[in-house]
Amino acid sequence: MLVCVGSIAFDTVETPEARQEEILGGSATYFGFAASLFGPVALVGVVGEDFPEAHLDAFRARGMDTAGVQRLPGRTFRWAGRYLDDMNVRETTDLQLNVFAQFDPVLPEAYRDCAYCFLANGTPALQQRVLDQLHKPRLVLADTMNHWIEGARDDVLAMLRRVDGIIINDEEAQMLSGRKNLVAAAKAVAALGPRIVIVKKGAHGSMLVVGGHLFLLPAFPVAEVHDPTGAGDCFAGAFMGYLAGAGRASFAALRRALLYGTLVASFDVEAFGVERLRRLTLPQVEARARKFARMLRV
Repeated sequence: MLVCVGSIAFDTVETPEARQEEILGGSATYFGFAASLFGPVALVGVVGEDFPEAHLDAFRARGMDTAGVQRLPGRTFRWAGRYLDDMNVRETTDLQLNVFAQFDPVLPEAYRDCAYCFLANGTPALQQRVLDQLHKPRLVLADTMNHWIEGARDDVLAMLRRVDGIIINDEEAQMLSGRKNLVAAAKAVAALGPRIVIVKKGAHGSMLVVGGHLFLLPAFPVAEVHDPTGAGDCFAGAFMGYLAGAGRASFAALRRALLYGTLVASFDVEAFGVERLRRLTLPQVEARARKFARMLRV
């Protein structure tokens, strides 16, 4: 079983071309739609009284188990953001944690025996509470962000010693390691505990460091980027979804997982929210993988 612990939210997104209000979002949501392309995934999150049951039905229709989704009195987590002209920079214009501020993840008993688990971005203390509930997982990866690295560094370091891998961006890798060179930074992060380190470089692709091995992959070129929201969570979802389906985490499998993460993220940015993901199929991803392979052939 693959379990993801993260946020379920309503997003208001503004880009240079359009604005969409109160659309389905959140790290667990994007992760779930991506991971479910490869097999079943269980979500752990929290929603408010205002969250439509139809959204949970949509999760379940895509093979997501929602037994771990709590419904609490109050409003669902809301985020609003604006992207600048190059779409690589965004600013948060509003953040309402609402019921997410009370989120204390309690894993159903069946989830505690999961083989694969992803801890989406959240407080490192919350991530460790999830780790305390897991029995003997085969592979646990986590996400974090600059806010926690700056404000709760000791907790982040304690979390890193307990997980198998970390997915971070280039700025976060540099902050954690104190190194500017990304290869040196990734290796320094690995020395902090996680044997698998993935550094996302946005439009410049991603880098995988594991056991002294290094693998680089460019981003898939997308002609029209409509909404980059959730691309990182889609990357993580496809990455973990592939590994859970394959049942192994060899270096070859990790490289292939990185490819699928890259490709599913490239579909995500083609429409607002999860709309592109709702209709995405694995054969479409495989077709793009073949196209990508032709692009990379030298």
